[in-house]
Amino acid sequence: MGVLAWFGKKIAKYLQQPSSGLPNPPTSAFNVLEQAIEVGDVLLVDGNSRIATAIKYLTQSTWSHATLCVAKNNDEGVMLLEADVIEGVRLVPLSFYQSVHTRICRPIGIRPEDMKKAVEFAKSRLGHQYDTGHILDLARYLIRTPPVPVEWRRSLLTFGSGDPTKAICSSLIAQAFQSIHYPILPEVLRQKLIKRHHSQYVPGDFDISPYFAIVKPSLKEQFDPYQLQWHEPSADP
Repeated sequence: MGVLAWFGKKIAKYLQQPSSGLPNPPTSAFNVLEQAIEVGDVLLVDGNSRIATAIKYLTQSTWSHATLCVAKNNDEGVMLLEADVIEGVRLVPLSFYQSVHTRICRPIGIRPEDMKKAVEFAKSRLGHQYDTGHILDLARYLIRTPPVPVEWRRSLLTFGSGDPTKAICSSLIAQAFQSIHYPILPEVLRQKLIKRHHSQYVPGDFDISPYFAIVKPSLKEQFDPYQLQWHEPSADP
């Protein structure tokens, strides 16, 4: 292991530690989330680690992490593919994120055979390491948070190493969808769609993309507002 990789691992362990703030709780019961999610969905995570704090500051978004649902079956349950700062690209069960705030972003209109290709593209990256250059870039903004203008913050997340065998969470998923020519937030030039470089995508882009539907798990279960049990606050001071 080279000096830069060793130092990057040390920084990654520091960045993975929880920040001082309290995490936002999940808005849906786990079993409801599990029933709602489908293969090909992007699950965004509102993280509470130091690295999550940096990402949310630079992207001005609630979402610090992005995962891709790559399997849903009776044997293994729901499996997510993600790029972890320490372990690299890996598979984790959906239950790994059952205690945090999440959001399902669902691509619309993709043929099953193309969705399978996108999932296989992402799975072919299993074992790749997280981009050490990206880790070091983020660490600088935790040492002292600078007053970075909003319009510059996205570019600060695209430094990295540029090594195609490395990965960050949103870039990996963006590459998977771009491999089947599915749009996320393409640049529009004279009515022509131009693919944005995958390194320029952040987790929140899947949330604001006009090509991904936001799925509310609690509304998938035939939600009836008239069945809610309300408790009125006491009128006494």
